[in-house]
Amino acid sequence: MPLKPFVPEYIVVHLAKPEEAAENVRVSFTDYIKNVASSEIYPTWPEASLRANILAQISFALNRIYTEWYRSMGYDFDITSSTQYDQKFIKNRDFFDSVVKITDEIFNNYVVKQGQINPYFTQYCDGKTTTCEGLSQWGSVYLANEGYIPYEILQYYYGDDINIVYNAPVRPNIPSYPGRPLKVGSSGNDVTIIKRELNRIAKSYPYIPKISPINPVFTPAVKTSVERFQEVFNLEVDGIVGKATWYKIKFIYSSVKKLADLYSEGLKLEDISTQYSSEIKIGDTGDEVYVIQYYLAVIAYFDELLPVIAVDGIFGQKTEEAVIAFQEQFGLNATGVVEKNTWNTITDIYDKTLNDVLLLFPDIRDELYPGRVLSFGMQGIDVRSLQKFINLAADKNAYIPKLSADGIFGPATENAVRIIQSRNQLLANGIVGPLTWNKIISLSKD
Repeated sequence: MPLKPFVPEYIVVHLAKPEEAAENVRVSFTDYIKNVASSEIYPTWPEASLRANILAQISFALNRIYTEWYRSMGYDFDITSSTQYDQKFIKNRDFFDSVVKITDEIFNNYVVKQGQINPYFTQYCDGKTTTCEGLSQWGSVYLANEGYIPYEILQYYYGDDINIVYNAPVRPNIPSYPGRPLKVGSSGNDVTIIKRELNRIAKSYPYIPKISPINPVFTPAVKTSVERFQEVFNLEVDGIVGKATWYKIKFIYSSVKKLADLYSEGLKLEDISTQYSSEIKIGDTGDEVYVIQYYLAVIAYFDELLPVIAVDGIFGQKTEEAVIAFQEQFGLNATGVVEKNTWNTITDIYDKTLNDVLLLFPDIRDELYPGRVLSFGMQGIDVRSLQKFINLAADKNAYIPKLSADGIFGPATENAVRIIQSRNQLLANGIVGPLTWNKIISLSKD
């Protein structure tokens, strides 16, 4: 699911029940709400009733989009036209003037429970032929005639602990899948999200081990938890979070938290808080910028069409120009902003560069950051290289302990990394990302 709720520019409607073959229609979100409201309610109802109903319809649709309810089940649409599952939608129908006026005013407002951030699942029914625990459409008319304002009508049906979010941002509906599989050595916000969601799922499925700490690094412990999840839910057991596993985790997480339910646990801000920015651009500073610069500098060193830039953690004009040049060369939208697609491409090209350098310059390749975070429990040639450079650094720096270069990231290696980090103004977490790797290489050369 997206990190924070938004109003999509477009919504894809399936013109039948979810499992039935039918046309998918892509319409603007505002036209979708105008269609639903014109199909569900009467234009002659009191304005307070119309507003309350339209807010419920907006919130219902946003809940489906935010939880990726149907897409997480493998469907290629956001919502259906079936009132058995969703809201009534009639292709190419006309809209009522009163509905158009109100929808244009409030289309990016929605209902939440107090203390929660997810659009509330505002279940409703007509109140005559069908009844439910949510809003009664005809009942809302009675309340409006009694003098209730829209917020009071919604409170009557959904409880006093609701709020209205006003002027939510509008943006394209981009799928939450990060675009590349997550595996041991991956890092970033997507890893943090998966850890949190797996831990909540583990409360309901204890066979899945909980993960600690909640940080943005995909460790061997995360791999074990993913494998157990895949085993429980009949997925290929490889410990890698590809698209199928990503969306199955989303679906099970939404299910155990009842996010698409009137009685939901809901999501709090801390449930979706992230460590890294979703976009990095001119004026930004810090470790994220440093990593981008490092990757671009290595790529540019072996690609004469790209400018080589300083790796200083400051996203200035030269870095923006380098990002634009990279985007132009690899067919991306040349904005100078590093968003998900640009970051994935930078990472892919960096990995390709490492493989090419390995063939041409094996000695240099050994010094370059391996393109994945190294942490406790990992094994292999990259860990052995790390240990080799730590030992070279120890020859020149007495405070660094010597290691056995066995290719196993155990307690001794983690301790040595923490010592190096603490003595060099780096976060002493025992995890080797680009900053720590570069510092160790530097220390190994004095």
